[in-house]
Amino acid sequence: MSSTRLVTLLGAAARQQRQLRDLSQRQLAALAEVDQAAVARFERGERAPTIPVLERLFAAMDVQLVVGVEPLDAHLDAQIDGLAARPIAERIDGLGLDRLLDRLTDVPQVITGCTAALLQGAPVPVDALEIALRWQDSKPFTRWLETNYGQRWNGRWGEFGGVWLEPEEPGEHRWSTRYGEIRATMCDDLPETIEVRHGGRTYQVVPLVELELSEPRAAELLRRYRNRQLVSDS
Repeated sequence: MSSTRLVTLLGAAARQQRQLRDLSQRQLAALAEVDQAAVARFERGERAPTIPVLERLFAAMDVQLVVGVEPLDAHLDAQIDGLAARPIAERIDGLGLDRLLDRLTDVPQVITGCTAALLQGAPVPVDALEIALRWQDSKPFTRWLETNYGQRWNGRWGEFGGVWLEPEEPGEHRWSTRYGEIRATMCDDLPETIEVRHGGRTYQVVPLVELELSEPRAAELLRRYRNRQLVSDS
């Protein structure tokens, strides 16, 4: 089963319940009579077990799942509202961007997508560093990935690993590294940027007006945020 929002939420819930009970993954696997590797994949949100195994895992911790429904993408509204209530410095600190950017200095890149929107003050969810990279820099970027334990997203398996790292190879331009996840937009020339400063650091980012034209995901979340502002102001 490919990774989805629901798989991620279920994995996080299982990990939280296990940690509350001071159980290791090995101990939980033994109680539920499943493989430890399966528990690890599930908690990482990479793959969900079958329904019977899922019920057995939670039952081993004396809890059960409760099924409910909500309006489509209501979780995005909750995330946007939560981010809007936090100072921008706090939103940025929670991303851990600097640690990753400090190690990408040898690869020319600019920040784009939802990451660029958040750095410009928009309270949009960000789950990876989004950058624009030139095709001509793909070789040094691949070497950087090799040095930093990079794994490329495997859409067929719904997890990282098992495919070639090089951006030229077919597949999503999405990698996990020892310092965090990177999603890249490959291009012939880097887009025009503006400079924003936070906490004494300067970031080169694609401006919001350009993001709304070139980055569908960021544009969707920006529209969602503005619509929520209109509702709250009316």
